[in-house]
Amino acid sequence: MSRDFDFGFSLVDENELDAVQQISKVAEQSSSNYDHVQEKVNKLYSAITPLLNNLKQNPEKEYILWPNRVEKVEQFEEMLSEIYKS
Repeated sequence: MSRDFDFGFSLVDENELDAVQQISKVAEQSSSNYDHVQEKVNKLYSAITPLLNNLKQNPEKEYILWPNRVEKVEQFEEMLSEIYKS
């Protein structure tokens, strides 16, 4: 057995320990923020994809019949706004 076995730890002073703890806290907050932003992006993608798919249907037709268009667009805007502000 080697006499150089170091037990897997090293010594640090108080300043180094504080710095590591602060960095760990920032990393944890960043990770949490990333998850929240990723969730919002996923919701936005899921909201917009059906609209785009519907607009691509029947590309040979020149016109789109869209009854109550203003009402539907306003509802969609509200939904996007809720996702954005959450």
